[in-house]
Amino acid sequence: MKTIDEMLHLALLTPEQHRQIGAWIAQADSPEAILSMPAALWQAVERASEVMGIDQDLMRPPAMDAGGLVCD
Repeated sequence: MKTIDEMLHLALLTPEQHRQIGAWIAQADSPEAILSMPAALWQAVERASEVMGIDQDLMRPPAMDAGGLVCD
């Protein structure tokens, strides 16, 4: 929900899209149920994700110094 809240804050989702997506996620009882979200809502999330660079973040390898971890 934090991500869609940020999408709303950045005006990448309309308040109505945010409400509908949030309601869909809240009633979903599995990841598969979330994946069955109506196409128009998925498209809104995909467009917002692209603008935010979420896919690029997920594809980036983790930093070796993340969390103070030092590898010798």
